[in-house]
Amino acid sequence: MTSPSCEERLARLIRAVGPIPIAQFMAEANGAYYASRDPLGAAGDFVTAPEISQMFGELIGLWLADLWQQAGEEPACYVELGPGRGTLAADATRAMRAVGLQPAVHFVETSPALRAAQAERFANAAWHDDLSTLPAGKPLLLVANEFFDALPIRQFVRTVNGWRERMVAHGPDGFAPVPGEVPVDALVPDRLRDAPAGSILESAPMGTAIARDVAGRIAEQGGAAIIIDYGYAGRAAGDTFQAVHAHAYADPFARPGTRDLTAHVDFSAIRQAGEAEGVRVHGPVGQGAWLEAIGIGARTAALSRGSPTRAEEIEAARHRLTDAGEMGELFKVMAFVAPGWPEPAGFGAPPA
Repeated sequence: MTSPSCEERLARLIRAVGPIPIAQFMAEANGAYYASRDPLGAAGDFVTAPEISQMFGELIGLWLADLWQQAGEEPACYVELGPGRGTLAADATRAMRAVGLQPAVHFVETSPALRAAQAERFANAAWHDDLSTLPAGKPLLLVANEFFDALPIRQFVRTVNGWRERMVAHGPDGFAPVPGEVPVDALVPDRLRDAPAGSILESAPMGTAIARDVAGRIAEQGGAAIIIDYGYAGRAAGDTFQAVHAHAYADPFARPGTRDLTAHVDFSAIRQAGEAEGVRVHGPVGQGAWLEAIGIGARTAALSRGSPTRAEEIEAARHRLTDAGEMGELFKVMAFVAPGWPEPAGFGAPPA
Protein backbone atom coordinates (compact mmCIF):
# COMPACT_ATOMS: atom_id res chain seq x y z
CA MET A 1 0.00 0.00 0.00
CA THR A 2 1.33 3.44 -0.89
CA SER A 3 1.98 5.69 2.10
CA PRO A 4 -0.15 8.85 2.19
CA SER A 5 1.55 12.05 1.09
CA CYS A 6 2.25 14.89 3.47
CA GLU A 7 -0.68 16.76 1.94
CA GLU A 8 -3.00 13.82 2.58
CA ARG A 9 -1.76 13.36 6.16
CA LEU A 10 -2.28 17.02 7.00
CA ALA A 11 -5.76 17.06 5.43
CA ARG A 12 -6.76 13.99 7.48
CA LEU A 13 -5.35 15.55 10.66
CA ILE A 14 -7.29 18.77 10.18
CA ARG A 15 -10.50 16.86 9.43
CA ALA A 16 -9.99 14.97 12.69
CA VAL A 17 -8.95 17.77 15.07
CA GLY A 18 -9.79 21.03 13.31
CA PRO A 19 -7.40 23.79 12.21
CA ILE A 20 -3.78 23.39 13.29
CA PRO A 21 -1.17 26.07 14.13
CA ILE A 22 1.04 27.31 11.29
CA ALA A 23 4.03 26.06 13.29
CA GLN A 24 2.73 22.49 13.11
CA PHE A 25 1.85 22.82 9.42
CA MET A 26 5.34 24.19 8.64
CA ALA A 27 7.13 21.52 10.68
CA GLU A 28 5.25 18.66 9.03
CA ALA A 29 5.62 20.10 5.53
CA ASN A 30 9.34 20.86 5.80
CA GLY A 31 10.03 17.53 7.46
CA ALA A 32 8.52 15.73 4.48
CA TYR A 33 10.13 18.08 1.96
CA TYR A 34 13.71 17.73 3.19
CA ALA A 35 13.43 14.01 3.89
CA SER A 36 12.60 13.22 0.29
CA ARG A 37 14.93 15.31 -1.89
CA ASP A 38 18.04 17.38 -2.46
CA PRO A 39 16.44 20.82 -2.96
CA LEU A 40 19.60 22.65 -4.00
CA GLY A 41 20.96 23.71 -7.37
CA ALA A 42 19.54 24.40 -10.81
CA ALA A 43 17.49 21.20 -10.76
CA GLY A 44 16.15 21.94 -7.28
CA ASP A 45 14.18 24.79 -5.75
CA PHE A 46 16.82 27.27 -4.57
CA VAL A 47 20.53 28.10 -4.45
CA THR A 48 22.38 29.08 -1.27
CA ALA A 49 25.51 31.18 -0.90
CA PRO A 50 27.95 28.22 -0.70
CA GLU A 51 26.66 27.01 -4.07
CA ILE A 52 27.26 30.45 -5.63
CA SER A 53 30.99 30.57 -4.87
CA GLN A 54 33.71 28.73 -2.99
CA MET A 55 34.72 32.09 -1.53
CA PHE A 56 31.79 32.06 0.87
CA GLY A 57 32.78 28.85 2.66
CA GLU A 58 36.50 29.60 2.47
CA LEU A 59 36.10 32.94 4.21
CA ILE A 60 33.91 31.42 6.93
CA GLY A 61 36.57 28.74 7.49
CA LEU A 62 39.32 31.34 7.74
CA TRP A 63 37.20 33.49 10.06
CA LEU A 64 36.78 30.54 12.43
CA ALA A 65 40.44 29.53 12.10
CA ASP A 66 41.56 33.07 12.96
CA LEU A 67 39.60 32.94 16.23
CA TRP A 68 40.92 29.45 16.96
CA GLN A 69 44.54 30.53 16.43
CA GLN A 70 44.18 33.57 18.66
CA ALA A 71 42.50 31.45 21.35
CA GLY A 72 45.49 29.11 21.57
CA GLU A 73 44.88 26.39 18.94
CA GLU A 74 43.15 23.99 21.32
CA PRO A 75 41.65 20.89 19.62
CA ALA A 76 38.19 21.84 18.38
CA CYS A 77 35.19 20.48 16.47
CA TYR A 78 33.62 21.91 13.33
CA VAL A 79 29.83 21.75 13.61
CA GLU A 80 27.33 22.72 10.95
CA LEU A 81 23.57 22.92 11.38
CA GLY A 82 21.66 21.97 8.24
CA PRO A 83 24.75 21.62 6.03
CA GLY A 84 22.97 21.06 2.71
CA ARG A 85 25.20 19.08 0.37
CA GLY A 86 28.28 19.76 2.52
CA THR A 87 29.55 22.39 0.09
CA LEU A 88 30.17 25.06 2.70
CA ALA A 89 31.84 22.56 5.03
CA ALA A 90 34.12 21.32 2.24
CA ASP A 91 35.26 24.84 1.39
CA ALA A 92 35.58 25.90 5.04
CA THR A 93 37.58 22.88 6.18
CA ARG A 94 39.86 23.09 3.14
CA ALA A 95 40.68 26.68 4.10
CA MET A 96 41.16 25.62 7.72
CA ARG A 97 43.64 22.91 6.77
CA ALA A 98 45.73 25.48 4.93
CA VAL A 99 46.40 27.20 8.28
CA GLY A 100 46.86 24.04 10.33
CA LEU A 101 43.35 23.48 11.70
CA GLN A 102 41.92 20.00 11.12
CA PRO A 103 38.84 19.69 13.31
CA ALA A 104 36.58 16.68 13.58
CA VAL A 105 33.45 17.34 11.51
CA HIS A 106 29.95 17.07 12.96
CA PHE A 107 26.72 17.62 11.04
CA VAL A 108 23.29 18.20 12.55
CA GLU A 109 21.06 16.85 9.79
CA THR A 110 17.86 14.79 9.73
CA SER A 111 17.32 14.43 5.96
CA PRO A 112 18.40 11.01 4.62
CA ALA A 113 18.80 12.49 1.13
CA LEU A 114 21.09 15.28 2.31
CA ARG A 115 23.04 13.01 4.66
CA ALA A 116 23.86 10.85 1.64
CA ALA A 117 25.11 13.90 -0.28
CA GLN A 118 27.18 15.02 2.69
CA ALA A 119 28.72 11.55 3.09
CA GLU A 120 30.11 11.75 -0.44
CA ARG A 121 32.31 14.62 0.74
CA PHE A 122 32.78 13.63 4.39
CA ALA A 123 32.87 9.88 4.84
CA ASN A 124 34.27 10.27 8.37
CA ALA A 125 31.88 12.92 9.63
CA ALA A 126 29.60 12.31 12.61
CA TRP A 127 25.88 12.95 12.09
CA HIS A 128 23.41 14.11 14.75
CA ASP A 129 19.64 14.42 14.77
CA ASP A 130 19.88 17.41 17.13
CA LEU A 131 22.38 19.25 19.30
CA SER A 132 22.01 16.95 22.31
CA THR A 133 24.65 14.47 21.08
CA LEU A 134 27.31 16.98 20.04
CA PRO A 135 30.71 16.39 21.67
CA ALA A 136 31.39 18.00 25.04
CA GLY A 137 34.70 19.15 26.45
CA LYS A 138 36.03 20.77 23.26
CA PRO A 139 35.50 24.20 21.70
CA LEU A 140 32.87 24.24 18.96
CA LEU A 141 33.36 26.12 15.70
CA LEU A 142 29.74 26.19 14.60
CA VAL A 143 28.11 27.37 11.38
CA ALA A 144 24.39 27.90 10.78
CA ASN A 145 23.85 29.19 7.25
CA GLU A 146 20.21 29.46 6.16
CA PHE A 147 19.22 27.15 8.99
CA PHE A 148 17.00 29.23 11.26
CA ASP A 149 14.74 30.44 8.44
CA ALA A 150 13.36 26.92 7.88
CA LEU A 151 12.39 26.33 11.53
CA PRO A 152 8.68 26.47 12.40
CA ILE A 153 7.19 29.84 13.34
CA ARG A 154 4.04 30.88 15.14
CA GLN A 155 1.90 33.62 13.64
CA PHE A 156 -0.61 35.81 15.44
CA VAL A 157 -3.24 37.87 13.59
CA ARG A 158 -5.12 40.92 14.85
CA THR A 159 -8.85 40.47 14.41
CA VAL A 160 -11.71 42.82 15.29
CA ASN A 161 -11.98 40.82 18.54
CA GLY A 162 -8.29 41.02 19.42
CA TRP A 163 -5.25 38.87 18.69
CA ARG A 164 -5.59 35.20 17.72
CA GLU A 165 -3.10 32.55 16.68
CA ARG A 166 -3.09 32.01 12.92
CA MET A 167 -4.15 28.45 12.11
CA VAL A 168 -4.39 26.34 8.95
CA ALA A 169 -7.75 24.92 7.87
CA HIS A 170 -8.56 22.59 4.99
CA GLY A 171 -11.58 22.68 2.70
CA PRO A 172 -12.65 22.07 -0.90
CA ASP A 173 -10.19 24.71 -2.13
CA GLY A 174 -7.27 23.26 -0.16
CA PHE A 175 -5.34 24.64 2.81
CA ALA A 176 -5.88 28.22 3.97
CA PRO A 177 -5.03 30.36 7.00
CA VAL A 178 -7.77 31.17 9.53
CA PRO A 179 -7.72 32.90 12.94
CA GLY A 180 -7.95 30.65 15.96
CA GLU A 181 -10.62 30.95 18.60
CA VAL A 182 -8.44 31.46 21.70
CA PRO A 183 -7.35 35.04 22.59
CA VAL A 184 -3.55 35.47 22.63
CA ASP A 185 -3.30 39.21 23.39
CA ALA A 186 -1.00 38.47 26.34
CA LEU A 187 1.66 37.16 23.91
CA VAL A 188 1.74 40.40 21.91
CA PRO A 189 4.02 43.32 22.88
CA ASP A 190 2.16 46.30 24.34
CA ARG A 191 3.19 48.55 21.46
CA LEU A 192 1.45 46.24 18.95
CA ARG A 193 -1.71 45.42 20.92
CA ASP A 194 -3.77 48.01 19.04
CA ALA A 195 -2.35 47.34 15.59
CA PRO A 196 -4.87 47.50 12.71
CA ALA A 197 -7.04 44.46 12.03
CA GLY A 198 -5.23 42.06 9.72
CA SER A 199 -1.79 42.78 11.19
CA ILE A 200 0.39 39.69 11.64
CA LEU A 201 3.10 39.08 14.22
CA GLU A 202 5.57 36.19 14.12
CA SER A 203 7.67 34.39 16.72
CA ALA A 204 10.04 31.44 16.44
CA PRO A 205 10.18 29.54 19.75
CA MET A 206 12.09 26.60 18.27
CA GLY A 207 14.70 28.91 16.76
CA THR A 208 15.11 30.74 20.05
CA ALA A 209 15.52 27.44 21.93
CA ILE A 210 18.17 26.21 19.50
CA ALA A 211 20.02 29.53 19.69
CA ARG A 212 20.10 29.26 23.48
CA ASP A 213 21.37 25.68 23.23
CA VAL A 214 24.16 26.74 20.85
CA ALA A 215 25.10 29.70 23.03
CA GLY A 216 25.10 27.63 26.21
CA ARG A 217 27.43 25.04 24.74
CA ILE A 218 29.83 27.69 23.45
CA ALA A 219 29.81 29.54 26.76
CA GLU A 220 30.68 26.29 28.56
CA GLN A 221 33.04 24.64 26.04
CA GLY A 222 34.58 27.61 24.27
CA GLY A 223 34.46 28.42 20.58
CA ALA A 224 32.28 30.53 18.34
CA ALA A 225 29.19 30.31 16.15
CA ILE A 226 28.47 32.18 12.95
CA ILE A 227 24.78 32.56 12.05
CA ILE A 228 23.89 33.75 8.54
CA ASP A 229 20.34 34.11 7.31
CA TYR A 230 17.86 36.50 5.82
CA GLY A 231 15.94 38.45 8.39
CA TYR A 232 15.52 41.58 10.46
CA ALA A 233 16.47 43.06 13.83
CA GLY A 234 13.53 43.98 16.03
CA ARG A 235 10.18 42.32 16.46
CA ALA A 236 7.58 44.04 14.29
CA ALA A 237 4.27 43.25 12.63
CA GLY A 238 4.52 41.62 9.21
CA ASP A 239 3.93 38.35 7.38
CA THR A 240 7.18 36.74 6.14
CA PHE A 241 5.92 33.15 5.80
CA GLN A 242 6.80 32.09 2.25
CA ALA A 243 7.46 29.17 -0.07
CA VAL A 244 9.97 28.63 -2.85
CA HIS A 245 9.50 26.12 -5.66
CA ALA A 246 11.59 25.84 -8.84
CA HIS A 247 13.47 29.06 -7.98
CA ALA A 248 10.29 31.13 -7.71
CA TYR A 249 8.01 32.21 -4.89
CA ALA A 250 4.95 30.00 -4.44
CA ASP A 251 1.84 29.75 -2.29
CA PRO A 252 3.05 28.48 1.12
CA PHE A 253 -0.29 26.78 1.77
CA ALA A 254 -0.38 24.82 -1.49
CA ARG A 255 0.98 21.27 -1.86
CA PRO A 256 2.72 20.98 1.54
CA GLY A 257 5.74 18.71 1.48
CA THR A 258 6.71 19.64 -2.09
CA ARG A 259 8.18 23.12 -1.54
CA ASP A 260 10.52 24.85 0.89
CA LEU A 261 8.73 26.85 3.61
CA THR A 262 10.65 29.61 5.36
CA ALA A 263 10.25 32.83 7.33
CA HIS A 264 12.55 35.75 7.99
CA VAL A 265 14.73 35.40 11.10
CA ASP A 266 14.29 37.80 14.01
CA PHE A 267 17.91 38.52 14.92
CA SER A 268 16.92 40.47 18.01
CA ALA A 269 15.46 37.25 19.43
CA ILE A 270 18.63 35.35 18.50
CA ARG A 271 20.71 38.06 20.21
CA GLN A 272 18.63 37.84 23.39
CA ALA A 273 19.00 34.06 23.41
CA GLY A 274 22.79 34.33 23.14
CA GLU A 275 23.12 37.00 25.80
CA ALA A 276 20.94 34.98 28.18
CA GLU A 277 23.49 32.14 28.01
CA GLY A 278 26.53 34.35 28.57
CA VAL A 279 28.21 34.50 25.15
CA ARG A 280 29.37 37.74 23.57
CA VAL A 281 27.06 38.56 20.67
CA HIS A 282 28.28 40.50 17.63
CA GLY A 283 25.99 41.82 14.92
CA PRO A 284 23.82 41.50 13.04
CA VAL A 285 25.58 43.18 10.15
CA GLY A 286 24.80 42.85 6.46
CA GLN A 287 26.35 39.84 4.74
CA GLY A 288 27.91 42.07 2.11
CA ALA A 289 29.64 44.36 4.61
CA TRP A 290 30.87 41.37 6.62
CA LEU A 291 32.32 39.55 3.61
CA GLU A 292 34.04 42.70 2.40
CA ALA A 293 35.48 43.30 5.88
CA ILE A 294 36.97 39.81 6.12
CA GLY A 295 38.56 39.84 2.67
CA ILE A 296 36.28 38.79 -0.16
CA GLY A 297 37.86 41.49 -2.35
CA ALA A 298 41.34 40.03 -1.95
CA ARG A 299 40.04 36.48 -2.44
CA THR A 300 38.20 37.52 -5.61
CA ALA A 301 41.39 39.04 -7.00
CA ALA A 302 43.46 35.96 -6.14
CA LEU A 303 41.00 33.55 -7.78
CA SER A 304 40.78 35.77 -10.85
CA ARG A 305 44.55 35.84 -11.21
CA GLY A 306 44.65 32.06 -10.96
CA SER A 307 41.83 31.59 -13.50
CA PRO A 308 41.77 34.62 -15.81
CA THR A 309 39.13 33.06 -18.06
CA ARG A 310 36.76 32.87 -15.06
CA ALA A 311 37.43 36.40 -13.78
CA GLU A 312 34.05 37.72 -14.92
CA GLU A 313 32.23 34.76 -13.34
CA ILE A 314 34.13 35.18 -10.07
CA GLU A 315 33.37 38.90 -9.90
CA ALA A 316 29.69 38.18 -10.64
CA ALA A 317 29.60 35.77 -7.70
CA ARG A 318 31.11 38.41 -5.42
CA HIS A 319 28.47 40.86 -6.60
CA ARG A 320 25.66 38.41 -5.90
CA LEU A 321 26.96 37.68 -2.41
CA THR A 322 27.68 41.27 -1.38
CA ASP A 323 25.61 43.76 -3.37
CA ALA A 324 22.80 45.49 -1.49
CA GLY A 325 20.35 44.63 -4.25
CA GLU A 326 21.27 40.93 -4.12
CA MET A 327 22.18 39.12 -0.86
CA GLY A 328 24.29 41.84 0.73
CA GLU A 329 21.72 43.51 2.98
CA LEU A 330 18.77 41.14 3.32
CA PHE A 331 21.12 38.42 4.56
CA LYS A 332 22.65 39.21 7.93
CA VAL A 333 25.52 37.82 9.97
CA MET A 334 25.65 37.35 13.74
CA ALA A 335 28.35 35.76 15.88
CA PHE A 336 28.35 34.11 19.29
CA VAL A 337 31.81 34.11 20.89
CA ALA A 338 32.76 32.34 24.12
CA PRO A 339 33.90 34.39 27.13
CA GLY A 340 37.67 34.72 27.04
CA TRP A 341 37.90 34.17 23.30
CA PRO A 342 39.24 36.99 21.09
CA GLU A 343 37.22 39.62 19.27
CA PRO A 344 35.99 38.34 15.88
CA ALA A 345 36.78 40.01 12.58
CA GLY A 346 34.16 41.72 10.46
CA PHE A 347 31.95 43.37 13.07
CA GLY A 348 33.72 46.67 13.70
CA ALA A 349 34.17 47.88 17.24
CA PRO A 350 33.38 45.43 20.10
CA PRO A 351 29.86 45.72 21.53
CA ALA A 352 29.48 48.01 24.53
